Amino acid sequence: MMITDVKSYRKPDYAIDDVFIERWSPRSFLEKEVPEEILLTILEAARWAPSAFNEQPWRFIIAKTAEEREKFYPFISENNLAWCKKAPVLTLILSKKTRNGEPLRSHSFDAGAAWAHMALQANKCGLITHPMTGFDFDKAREMLEIPEEFAIEALVAIGYQGEKEDLPEGFQEREQPNGRRPIKESIFSEKFGKEYK
Repeated sequence: MMITDVKSYRKPDYAIDDVFIERWSPRSFLEKEVPEEILLTILEAARWAPSAFNEQPWRFIIAKTAEEREKFYPFISENNLAWCKKAPVLTLILSKKTRNGEPLRSHSFDAGAAWAHMALQANKCGLITHPMTGFDFDKAREMLEIPEEFAIEALVAIGYQGEKEDLPEGFQEREQPNGRRPIKESIFSEKFGKEYK
């Protein structure tokens, strides 16, 4: 398994747990099956994400066999398909847009929390995840028979990390963890745009 020295690419402004720094989104996957127990552990972590009214709006459509994954390929962009075909698991994340017949404003926010839990647990299990929105949402809805009451949020590749040299050439130079802008550029005091002090 390839080990990336993530800390040489990422330096937090303040002390945080390493799990947040070590999670990143590689594109190089080994063609190695993810054991069912580990996959369910990752999804179990998502299950415990917080949500408004404890509504748990997230749903996951899993493709883990070659036959199942091939059903996803027609709606994935060529650019993403070039690398994600090696991923042993593809997971489409959905969120239910309503609660008791009324709009649930937090459905995407809550599904995002579930995705973050998945990604961190996958990292703890020695796996990588790569989320993407480069696919045809309408085609995915039609092909996978997704009801209109569910929003399609993202598609996630899950598996074991491969070598960057196994990627198509155009992706190899991008196969490293990204940094983040300074924390002070993301937070304001009292109102939007007012510098945090």
